[in-house]
Amino acid sequence: MQDNPQTPDTGILSRLPKPSLRQRRVIAMGTAAAVVVVGLGAFGLLPPVKHIQTAGAPTMVAANDGDARAPRMLENSAPFSFADLVERVSPAVVTITSETTTTESDNDADNIPAPFRDLFQQFGQGQRPVQPHKALSAGSGFIVDKAGYVVTNNHVVDASKKITVKLPDGRSFTAKLVGTDAMTDVALLKINSDKPLPTVEFGNDKTLRVGDWVVAVGNPFGLSNSVTAGIVSSLGRNNIESSQQYTSFIQIDAPINRGNSGGPTFDLRGQVIGMNSMIFSPSGGSVGIGFAIPASLIHDVVAQLKEHGRVTRGYLGVNIQTVTPEIASSLGIKDSKGAMVAEVVTGGPAAKAGFEQGDIVTAIDGQAVDDANDLTRKVASVQTGQVATFNVSRQGKPLQVKVTIGTRPDAQQLASNAPDRNGMLAPSSANAAGLGLSSLTPEAKKNFNISENVVAGAVITKVDPDSDAADKGLQPGDVVLRVGNRIVRNPVDFQTGVAEAKKGGRNSVLLLVAHGQGGTGFVAIDIDKA
Repeated sequence: MQDNPQTPDTGILSRLPKPSLRQRRVIAMGTAAAVVVVGLGAFGLLPPVKHIQTAGAPTMVAANDGDARAPRMLENSAPFSFADLVERVSPAVVTITSETTTTESDNDADNIPAPFRDLFQQFGQGQRPVQPHKALSAGSGFIVDKAGYVVTNNHVVDASKKITVKLPDGRSFTAKLVGTDAMTDVALLKINSDKPLPTVEFGNDKTLRVGDWVVAVGNPFGLSNSVTAGIVSSLGRNNIESSQQYTSFIQIDAPINRGNSGGPTFDLRGQVIGMNSMIFSPSGGSVGIGFAIPASLIHDVVAQLKEHGRVTRGYLGVNIQTVTPEIASSLGIKDSKGAMVAEVVTGGPAAKAGFEQGDIVTAIDGQAVDDANDLTRKVASVQTGQVATFNVSRQGKPLQVKVTIGTRPDAQQLASNAPDRNGMLAPSSANAAGLGLSSLTPEAKKNFNISENVVAGAVITKVDPDSDAADKGLQPGDVVLRVGNRIVRNPVDFQTGVAEAKKGGRNSVLLLVAHGQGGTGFVAIDIDKA
């Protein structure tokens, strides 16, 4: 993956599914919901307030005269309400119905609890022939322009043959798909209306703070214009999903469910500060943790989709990783911020500008780089052909590198089989830091299925399970290319590099490792734990 850090797969994060018509019937028959409206005072959030007699409508007063950030409530002690906000914004929140063709089965067994499903299917019950058929699903969206532009999630309208947009006032339109961006899960639709259309506007998500109130409006389970409220529970959530590398999510605790996909989240000004996209759930239902795409990102993507019908991103041509405290320690630097260049793509913009493996990028065009995710997003936002200035630390020395940013190629996720690393080799010719190593011979490359691109180094043949190297994920078949600044051509070079680190009083070393056929990366290991 180029210009992108690797991200973990949590296994329980999912995009908000679109409820099918069948699911909506099950909900209608099997559940009943009660709505309870509770004022802020019931939560014990508000200290006593001073009442000031004034003429006219009630105003908002601070609960603590000396603190502008203190909670606020109506001066007449009426319960706080989102009603005015909802009344103003909800006309522009729409229901989106997507019509697709699918070959997925609609078996009755799918609705049977897992422990009984196998028994049910043994007797051939509930199974129907799998035939291509029409499928309808529902999501949410919001109108951002009186000309009829509607924003929603890409996964709501992905592969749709027909898209229908229905407004709360009953009007219904067949929508045209203007463009989509799978990398941010944003889609832009267009509807044409003879009558004026209600709209909402984007707000500034950069001013959000953890604890701020938010209101989500959407179409959960097909229940159009449902409203939920909660707070911002975290900001800057990265690595939520590997395909969402350009998104730093807003985490909210307002209940988000199936069908809320593409729906807006508002601040108390009634401005869109995010679009609901994913939930954290082991069961598929809401557990109170949702993730919204920031409004600033949506705004930029929508502008490109409106103008070009697609999104282009800046491209540097490097594989990068975050500078961890362990890596910083192994390099003898105090600050662990920045992104380390693990690999420079041959012929790419970075290679032409003189970037080198091991460079640490600390800033781009004067903006500090926090980590690999931050650099990925900052590079992506640079216009193709523009010259960007990178602040780089190379072997402890600061320098600047000017790069003419390229256009990021179409995403190509190359699936490769995990290498077979069960081959046996002769006893290792060197041992250090909990690793057994051997020369990189043709036999070793064959036994461990090592890429032909790896032409030098020392191949790891065994890993002490109690070592830090094992904890960091090193395994037989990985090839050590460098220890610190020392190039590794054979196992003896590795031993020498570890010995030099110990002699210099360091308790860790930074390794550059080629992982079978999966690219290269830096790994800092504790040599005292060996």
